[in-house]
Amino acid sequence: MDTLAYLHLAESYAASSNSEPATVTDSDLYIPQPAWIKNHSGAIILAVSVALGAVNLSNQAMALKRGDSSSQVVSLQQKLQAAGYLQHKPTGYFGSITETAVRNFQKAKGLTPDGIVGPKTLAALESSSGWDKIASSSSPPTTSPDVAQQQQSPPTSQRSLRQGDKNDQVISLQQQLQAIGYFKQPITGYFDAATQAAVIKFQQAKRLTIDGIAGPQTFSALKSHSSNLASAPVVTTKTQVPVKPPTATTSKPSQGMKHIKTISGNISPKSVVYSGNGLFFAQNMMYNHTITVYNRNYELVKEISDAVDLSQYGYSKVKGKYRGAPVEASFSHNGKYAWVSNYKMYGPGFNNPGSDNCYPAQKTDKSFLYRINTETLDIDQVIQVGSVPKYVATSADERLILVSNWCSWDLSVVDAVKNQEIKRIKLGKYPRGIAVDGNSETAYVAVMGSYDIAQVSLRDFSVKWLKNIGRSPRHLNIDPSGEYLYASLNGEGKVVKISLPQRKVIDKVFTGNAPRSMALSDDGQILYVVNYKEHTVSKVRTRDMKVLQKVNVEANPIGITYDPKTREVWVACYSGNIMIFQD
Repeated sequence: MDTLAYLHLAESYAASSNSEPATVTDSDLYIPQPAWIKNHSGAIILAVSVALGAVNLSNQAMALKRGDSSSQVVSLQQKLQAAGYLQHKPTGYFGSITETAVRNFQKAKGLTPDGIVGPKTLAALESSSGWDKIASSSSPPTTSPDVAQQQQSPPTSQRSLRQGDKNDQVISLQQQLQAIGYFKQPITGYFDAATQAAVIKFQQAKRLTIDGIAGPQTFSALKSHSSNLASAPVVTTKTQVPVKPPTATTSKPSQGMKHIKTISGNISPKSVVYSGNGLFFAQNMMYNHTITVYNRNYELVKEISDAVDLSQYGYSKVKGKYRGAPVEASFSHNGKYAWVSNYKMYGPGFNNPGSDNCYPAQKTDKSFLYRINTETLDIDQVIQVGSVPKYVATSADERLILVSNWCSWDLSVVDAVKNQEIKRIKLGKYPRGIAVDGNSETAYVAVMGSYDIAQVSLRDFSVKWLKNIGRSPRHLNIDPSGEYLYASLNGEGKVVKISLPQRKVIDKVFTGNAPRSMALSDDGQILYVVNYKEHTVSKVRTRDMKVLQKVNVEANPIGITYDPKTREVWVACYSGNIMIFQD
C-alpha cells in the first residue's frame, strides 16, 4: 500500500516534530540531526562521534555498503565530506551518491573501487580526513551496564499510553522521545497532540503500526533505539533489493540518462510535477507541511505553507488555521493554476483521519484540494473532496479536475470554473492513478485494491471497466495518440501496455521492485519508471517495451516528472532529495 504504513522516510524526516492535530509553528519545519550528534556541539565532540563509529565498525568486522542506514554511515559521510569527496550533507543513508564518493576516494588512494567501506578504506579515510588525530585526545561518552540493562525492555506492568493520558509514564515516554530527537516540547506528563505527533513519527520510522498509541511494540522499539544509541553499534536497516541488470543498455552511454543535479533541504517529496511553464512543484506531505517550487535553474522559488484558514474559503464551521499534507499536483490553464491534493487536514474538528487500510463505512475525514496561482504562488481556492485524496488530473479542455480518494473509494469531479465538487463517482477499493484522454471525453482510473482500471465518461460520468490488467495497478499514462495506456503494477513489479481500441494488455515488462509513478516523454516514445523498493529509475522504450537503461537513485524514489523543453527527468526521493537527470 502506498501510504503511511510503508513509508520508508529517512530518520531525519521522521524526527521532525510537527504537532499534527494542533497548530504547528515555523520551528517545526526543519530537519533535526540524528540525536547522537544533535546533543553535542563543537569539532572535538563531533570527532568523538565519528571515531566511535569507526571503532564499532572495526570491532565488529563489518563493512558499510549501499543500502545501509545507521549512525556509522553518518560518520562515513562526514569523513568523505572532510576529505573533499562528498558535497552533500550527511543523511545516515548509504545511497548512490555516497557509493560514488567512496569509489572516487578508493580510486584516488589506489584501493579496489568496489564502493564498499571495509578496514582498508576506513583506515585511508581516517588518515585523509584527520578525524583520528582530532579524536585521539578525547574519549566517547559511555552508558553504565545497569542503565543499559534497564533500557532493554519496558516494565511488564506498563500499559498503553494515548492522547489524553496524564501520569508519570507519560513523563518517561516524553523523555525517551526527547532524548532521541522526536519530541521538542517541554516535559509535562500530559499526552497531548505534540506527544502523539512524536509517537507517530517514531512509529513511521520504525515501521510499526501507526496509531499514535504508545503500546508494547512502541515501548520495545523505543528502548531498543535508546540502547543502540547509548552503545552506538553498527545498526543497518536494509530494504535494498539486488538490482538486476537492465535487459538492454544504450549503445552510446552518452545518450542515456545522466545525473546532473540533486536538490535537498527541508523536503520530503511525495511527488514532483512539471507545470508546463518552467516551474516544478514538490509536495512534501505532513512531514514538512509545504509545497516547494523550483525553476529550471534548480533554484527554490518559494516554499508554500499548507496552512489555510478554511473559513475564508466558505467553510464557516471551521475557524482559524488548518494544515494539510500535500500529496500530488496537476496543472491547468497553461500552467497558471496548480491543483494540489492533501492527504488529510490537521486542526480542530478533524479527528477521524484515514489510513492505509480503510473503507467508506469508517466515515473518515474528508480533505481538501488547493488551487495555487503560479504567478503569485499563493493558495487562492480550497475545495472539499473525499477522504485521503491522492492523485490529481486535469482534463485537456481545463473544465474538470479529477481527484482519486483513497479511503472513500471514489473519484471527485471538480468544476474548474465554479471551484467546487460537482460529482462523486464510486469506484472500489483504493483508487489511485488517473489519465485523461486528449479529447477530454474519458478518464482512466487505476484501482489499486483490484486488477482493474475504471473507464469513466466525462460526459455522463458512467463507468466501464478494463478488466484483469494486473495486480494492484497504481499509476497511469496515456500516449499522445490516445491509442495506448500504460499502467504500473505495484503488486507485480511490471509495467503493462494496454491497447485501448482492443481493450487488453498487449505487452508488459519487469522494471524493478515496486514500480510506482511514471512519466512519459512528449513524443510518447520513452517511459520513465521509479522503482520504489529497488532505489532505481528505469527508462523504457514504449515501442517494444524494452528497458533501455536503469539508473541508481537515492532511497525510495516515489515521484517523477519530465520537462520536454530541456529533456530533463526530475525524480522525487522520499528520503529527502530531488534528483535531476539529463536524457
